[in-house]
Amino acid sequence: MNVRAPRRVPLLQVAKSALAIIAAWLVAGWLVQGPPPIFAAIAALLVVQPSINQSFTRAVERSVGVILGVVIAAALGLVFGSQPWVALLSAGVALAVAWAARISPGATNQIAISALLVLALGTATPNYALDRVLETLIGAAIGIVVNAVLVPPVLVPAARDKVDVLGRELAGALERLADALETPQTPASLEGLLIEARLLRPVRDAASDAIRDGADSLALNPRSGRHRAELAEMGELLDRFSPVVTQTVGMTRAVYDGYESSIVDEPAVRAIAEQLHRAAHDVRLAFALDAGPERVVDAEPALTRPLQIQTPSPLHWVLVGSLLMDLHRVHESLRDGES
Repeated sequence: MNVRAPRRVPLLQVAKSALAIIAAWLVAGWLVQGPPPIFAAIAALLVVQPSINQSFTRAVERSVGVILGVVIAAALGLVFGSQPWVALLSAGVALAVAWAARISPGATNQIAISALLVLALGTATPNYALDRVLETLIGAAIGIVVNAVLVPPVLVPAARDKVDVLGRELAGALERLADALETPQTPASLEGLLIEARLLRPVRDAASDAIRDGADSLALNPRSGRHRAELAEMGELLDRFSPVVTQTVGMTRAVYDGYESSIVDEPAVRAIAEQLHRAAHDVRLAFALDAGPERVVDAEPALTRPLQIQTPSPLHWVLVGSLLMDLHRVHESLRDGES
């Protein structure tokens, strides 16, 4: 079992969580007299999330869970006393109530935990239960304030990185496919070509997830104004080029299935390869990517007109026809962006 996460939580979020815990402890301890303000500290810790929208959602879940949990614990404590088995009963009742009310999993767990803590850490009296609710509300509010005021998280740059990766990989896949049509290929190289093309799908999905996370990070965020236009642009790019990903994978699969070494001598295939090079250029242009020192991206689209070719030989007409259909769709996607 691996207990390590694939990536670390940002250090800034760790620092904000620590600050929120300290502030919640001090403020709740000053406002609510009695036992140490554990509920406030826990609420502040849980509320500091990667986005303000998530912080608000977690604050609501935490508050609802604590209110129901302490009410259940207080009621059972008044009826049955403070026997150890009452704590177990309160957890069971809390889970049953949450299930019956169809409460979210996060709030459900919080109800049971709060009921256990109330009976384990203090006497289940109305005043004690009310104080714990106030503690939780104070801690949740402080967590939201800390997350919103101290460099509120914006995940748009991370989304830009994922979208740029998609653009580079898509252009690279088109280039590799064009090269495969221009030079003889071995079965191993065709296998690698198909594997690399299929990897475009998870890259596209990662970009989609990053854009969704970026939109979530802008909700309720005071820094959202200058980032919304950029995120909308990335969403349009993803919508426009998601079909191109599908078509690129389809063309690569067609080449893998129907490859003959003699296709490199087919004029129609060479013309298609040239169009794929041009399509790769236009993908880089659309994503505003630098092609590197070996290839320069002009400022004008290269795929400017439909391809006209001679009738292919009978040996290759199925493959050529399949490639032409997908290439036409790629051409349409690229041309739509120019209008």
